[in-house]
Order: sequence, then structure tokens, then C-alpha cells
Amino acid sequence: MPVYDPVELTQNLIRCPSITPVDAGALDVLQSALTELGFVCQRLPFTEEGTPDVDNLYARLGTDAPNFCFAGHTDVVPVGAATDWSSDPFAAQIKDGMLYGRGAADMKGAIASFVSAVSEFVQNGEFKGSISFLITGDEEGPAINGTIKMLQWLEENGEKLDYCLVGEPTNPTTLGEMAKIGRRGSLNSHLVVKGTQGHVAYPHLSDNPIPRMVKILDQLISKDLDEGNDHFQPSNLEIVTVDVGNLASNVIPAQAEARFNIRFNNEQSIDGLKDWIRSVCDSVGGEYDLEMRASGDAFLTPPGVLSDLLTSAIEKITGRKPDLSTTGGTSDARFIKNYCPVSEFGLVSQTMHQVDERVKVDDIVLLKDIYLEILKQFFAEHS
Repeated sequence: MPVYDPVELTQNLIRCPSITPVDAGALDVLQSALTELGFVCQRLPFTEEGTPDVDNLYARLGTDAPNFCFAGHTDVVPVGAATDWSSDPFAAQIKDGMLYGRGAADMKGAIASFVSAVSEFVQNGEFKGSISFLITGDEEGPAINGTIKMLQWLEENGEKLDYCLVGEPTNPTTLGEMAKIGRRGSLNSHLVVKGTQGHVAYPHLSDNPIPRMVKILDQLISKDLDEGNDHFQPSNLEIVTVDVGNLASNVIPAQAEARFNIRFNNEQSIDGLKDWIRSVCDSVGGEYDLEMRASGDAFLTPPGVLSDLLTSAIEKITGRKPDLSTTGGTSDARFIKNYCPVSEFGLVSQTMHQVDERVKVDDIVLLKDIYLEILKQFFAEHS
């Protein structure tokens, strides 16, 4: 069986311009490598009306439990203006010890590192259990035809995941400083307060929606949702836009719009937050429309088997004891947590989604070593 170089494999993946939802051959690169290692690969394309079709990959080596799964995504965000990059964003060039390219950090480097780690691990012979990959092409997009539907497919086909590690870039500045054992939830709201348009000199003939909007927003931002807890920072509400679209100084507008987001911890629930927002709007009065969409609930994988495994492997390879954090945005772990314990650990996140996204070449190799140590320790305990 081949042993894959994690840096070379990262370059091969980056050279596939897999901007969501286009695969551009990235899953083919991955499937070819995993097939050579003996994995049984299943391509899982999903579709839904009103959303782009997405191709996905589930691959498994072995049939016995426990099944240790590596999850991630090969899709990447757009590059912006390619001319702003110091090199072609899909050329995967190495300069001064850094590998440049869209997806280097988020998260093709992690996927390549895990494949490389597995390729070394299987050289040691048989192990009791299974290793699997759950790879989507829809994490940076709507997240409708990717991990959610893959997990449903696994359940319908009797595929059980026992533990899962997601390769998102979790380290703020240095490899080994942070792993994620949970994530905050996210609730997006679009509020339209309605009134009646009219002349500013005759306010009794109109109904200005702006004062009601101001009162609602003031009540929303004035409330301390919670103080956080041992694993989560306090929940926070951020207003991201307020729009009236009125360019005339003598016209009372017909409506006012606002959008706001709540990043919340496990002290809160989606339904509880929705009820609170509605109650504030109702208390101010007047006609309004309110749309609310949760992109993920808060979750925590309590410290235990998976976090101990991560901490031990990271500390052994890097000498650093990682902070077990719940900070940052959302990831597909928010879906996987409904099926098995899940944590996240990957490369340094400093340049993800930025122009000149890049990672240290040495970090890719170190990440491979950490993943290899995780496999050794995990299956040693289950031999």
C-alpha cells in the first residue's frame, strides 16, 4: 500500500478549484487515494429543489466497530479578486516554507493529513475496528445537500459512527493550541416593521415605523442573555444592518428593516430565543413581519474519551496542551453531534477565507503526525 505525502496531497487537492458547489475533481483525488488504501468508497450526490446539486463521499476501511470517522469538506469559498493574490490561488505554490492556496487551511490540508496518517497507520497491519471518511462538497454553501443528508443515508444503510473528528482549522496562531469540543448556535433574524408613508408635515396622516424599530432593537440589545458557563462565552446579539431606503427628507417611510444574529451557548434554546424576540416585538406593538432561521444549535461534547485522546496526541507531538474551546463560527459538527461524539482539530485558522490563504508546510506534516498518534492510541485502546 502507498504512503501518501500530506503536503503533496494537499497541493493536489488545492489544484482542484472546488468553489461551492463545484467539485472540480477534488473528490476524485481523494477517492483514488482512499481506494488504493483499501477503502470502500461511496459517492453520494444529493439534490433538492431550489438548491445546487452537491457530490459527497463516504469511505470506510473495515467492517467492525468501533468506527472512527474523519469528517470535512473539499469545497472552498470564492477567491475574490485573483489579482490580489501573490500567486494563482489554485496553483498551490510553496514559498518561504508556506503553502499558498484557497483551501490550504480550510480545510484541504487537514483532509490530506488524515489520509497520509491513515496510509502510515495501515502499514502496521490489522486493527480492530473501522476508519471512515465523511466528506462533503457543501459546507461553505447552503449545507443542505451535504453532511445532513449523508448522515441520514448512513443511518438508513446501517452505518454507525462511534467517534468523529472534524478537520476544521481550530488553532488561532499556533498548531496545537486549541481544539473544539463544541460550538455556539446561530440564529438569524430579519425584521420588517410596517407603517404608512406620508408627508413629514402631516404625521397624523401617516405612521412612522422607525420609532418602533428603534424601541425593538433597543430592548433586544439591552438584555444580557446570559453570563456564559465553564465551556461557553456569553451569548451575544449583533445587529448587522438597519435599512429604510428613504432618500427624501420630507417623507415618512412605509417600513423599516433590520437584520440581526444571535450566537448563543447551551444556556439558550432556539425556541426560547425565538419566543423572546417575538415577545419584544409584540410588546412594542404595531404591524411587523419577522423571519427567523437557525443555522445550528449550540452543542457540547463533554470532556471524555475524545477530548482526552486529542489532548494526549497533541501534547505528545507538539508539547502543547490544547485549550478545549467552543469559540468561533459554526461547522458541520453541529449536525454530526446528533449521531456520535464529535470534536474538531485542524490547522491554523489565521488566513482562512482571506486573500493569500496559507499554512506552514511543517504544520501539515505535524498535523499528520498528530492524526497518526490519535489513530494509534484509539485503536490500541480498542484492540
